[in-house]
Amino acid sequence: MPHPYASLTPDLVMDAVESLGYQCNAHILELNSYENRVYQLGVENHEPVIAKFYRENRWTDEQIIEEHAFTQELLDNEITVIPPLKIKNKTLHHHENFRFSLYQRRGGRAPELDNVKNLEVLGRFIGRIHQVGRNQPFQHRPEITIHEYGYLARQFLIDNNFIYPDMFEAYSSLTLNILEDIGRILKEPLERIRLHGDCHMGNVLWRDDNPHFVDFDDSRSGPAIQDLWMMLSGDKEAQSEQMRHILRGYQDFADFDFRQLALIEVLRTLRMMHHSAWIAKRWSDPAFPRAFPFFNTPRYWSEHVLGLKEQWAKLSEPSLHIYT
Repeated sequence: MPHPYASLTPDLVMDAVESLGYQCNAHILELNSYENRVYQLGVENHEPVIAKFYRENRWTDEQIIEEHAFTQELLDNEITVIPPLKIKNKTLHHHENFRFSLYQRRGGRAPELDNVKNLEVLGRFIGRIHQVGRNQPFQHRPEITIHEYGYLARQFLIDNNFIYPDMFEAYSSLTLNILEDIGRILKEPLERIRLHGDCHMGNVLWRDDNPHFVDFDDSRSGPAIQDLWMMLSGDKEAQSEQMRHILRGYQDFADFDFRQLALIEVLRTLRMMHHSAWIAKRWSDPAFPRAFPFFNTPRYWSEHVLGLKEQWAKLSEPSLHIYT
């Protein structure tokens, strides 16, 4: 069967946007996005707009609208995010078999993370996001859990025969041991708040000396450290120094539970497992074999298992030590 996105033609994209009162000028550019389909469209007598078409059966309407409400709440608190446009008193729209939203176009560049001042600014803004995130819980959006990111991801890959046969036993036993160790680490209850959820630097546009946060599509509830650890790089000493500057800015606006530093490698490991299952679940989408041609090869699974072994060792190492 053709993938649902196969019917998302340029004409349908323009028809959807014009159904909201815009007049497209036929200038359409597909932007880099795997999970959804995102386009920049030229509009007559208007700035170009960004149209985001949501993947079928990923989020419910209620979950999408809740993400939209969170970004608007952040903007109302003068935090530089880019929420969807409200048109006809709605942010989520339907056209034929697709759901979509429109956004203002915003430019910017990637943050320079070797600049410690930038790390402090990023920490300050994420602290502000988290302070708003604590105001109320999500009602429809899920949490980041070991069950979904770990056990369900593992089981999907096994049940659907994605693991290369020569690596099956190694993957099966290793991931089970990893998840048992992670389960012990996660026994201690920690605060869970509304998060960006996927706060890597591809989702931050640096403009006018400030970060602008985009793409809250993976927004979930979870520990605050989830939105901080993806900024780290290098060895443990370098990461400790980077985190020190991030938290210096973060604590200007929000308290931080330093016990969460022990979750960095836990969350990194779960992200690795979840990422492999995410690609596998999307493999019928023609965009994924093109974007990840190395996936599901013997070399991929060999390197994946090796990476997980390294992560398993890190789970038992001391967490980052931050001098405050």
